[in-house]
Formats: sequence, C-alpha cells, structure tokens
Amino acid sequence: MSINRINRINEEVKKEVSDIIRGLKDPRIGEMTSVVAVDVTKDMRWCKVFISVFGDERQQKSTLDGLKSAAGFVRKEIGQRLGLRYTPEVLFNLDHSIEHGAHINQILHDIGDESHRKE
Repeated sequence: MSINRINRINEEVKKEVSDIIRGLKDPRIGEMTSVVAVDVTKDMRWCKVFISVFGDERQQKSTLDGLKSAAGFVRKEIGQRLGLRYTPEVLFNLDHSIEHGAHINQILHDIGDESHRKE
C-alpha cells in the first residue's frame, strides 16, 4: 500500500477519533484530552492512537481507562464515518511529548531569566 495513502488514512482517522472523543459522555475522560498522533498498520488491522491528557497521573490513567472501555464504540464510529474496507482495532496509548516539550520550554525560560539577572 502506498505510503501517501497510509499517511492520508492516519490523518483522517486522527481527525475522526478526536471528534469522537469530544463527544464521549464518560466522566473518566478528561476535557483536556487531545489526539497527538495515529499510526494505522499497512494491513489496516490495527490503529495506535497516541493521546495527551492535561492533568496529573491519576487523571491520565482514568482517561486512558475510559478510552479503552470505549474502544469498541470508537472503532464502530470510525468504520461508519470513513467507510474503509477494514476497520482497524483501536489501541490507546499515552503520549508524554507535550509534557516533555513544556518541561524543556520551562528549563529554557529559567536559563534565559538567569542570564538576564547576571547582566
């Protein structure tokens, strides 16, 4: 399968999963949950969804549990919205890249403040 086709499918699935998550009524899923990336396998059987949750570790685990319990519903919705031949099985994973980026940004900001104080 073409790499361009897989990339287009990844982006479409990412957009749809993000929309589906916003519509879920599960109280375990935090409001500040975003879909960072989606990786659909070439055979269209599996789909890894990387999510970022703003909050502490307890809220992240709670959101992940809520999303895992809604995986069947999310899969069904993806199938209806995209009309793919095979609807991939959805696996949710936490992604810490946004938190890591914010931490690095804070370190750089602190270093900048220190350099201004020395001058």
